[in-house]
Amino acid sequence: MPKPPADWFDRLPQSRPLAEFSLWSANLLAMADDLSRVGSHPDLYHIDVADGSFAPALLFFPDLVAALRRRSVLPFHVHLMVQDAMLLAQIDQFAGAGADLISVHAENANAATAISHIRALGLRAGVVVRLETPVATSAPLLEQLDFLTMLGTNIGVKGQSLDARATARLSEAAGLIARRANQARCVLAADGGIRAQTVPLLIKAGAETVVLGSLAYSAPDLAARIAWLHRLK
Repeated sequence: MPKPPADWFDRLPQSRPLAEFSLWSANLLAMADDLSRVGSHPDLYHIDVADGSFAPALLFFPDLVAALRRRSVLPFHVHLMVQDAMLLAQIDQFAGAGADLISVHAENANAATAISHIRALGLRAGVVVRLETPVATSAPLLEQLDFLTMLGTNIGVKGQSLDARATARLSEAAGLIARRANQARCVLAADGGIRAQTVPLLIKAGAETVVLGSLAYSAPDLAARIAWLHRLK
């Protein structure tokens, strides 16, 4: 099974914003072709998994991720939007399918247990915070995290505009990360409402990576679009 290097996380650039491509926005009829088309432009792929209950969508399953894993050596970030009862089992399944980083939700009652389980499997661990959830909810989990993702729109619905609270929430999250006792890297990500006019605001607010959908896949010149992203400070 193709995989990124073991030290892929340490290799993520810190001098520029990262490009995290959402596979939900790829061509769902020809996903392997889209992986080939975008080439090495993504720093990592973002894979949304939803159970239709925790989030109002049904998204991605382990066998599909395993099939895509055979077509890419880029890191896979699996974002689990699932109920507590199935969370640990889903972690096991997506770890087996080739995930490199798994994020659970701060709203999961067993989030701390899930993070420990992810780490025990040898994977990087992250947490995602819903728009309506106080940013501080993530604070007790931060010492164990490699990624913290802040949603800027309502969960599990594509095409929404960025919520007015998103940039302030990112800045608050960046402050929490800066005050951690653990000084190991924790990447702050922005997901939802990603548009050409919002990305500079999100980066300025502290986001180190943005989850790109149509902004990447529908770009008339993808190389130019990613070069633009890399220049943002």
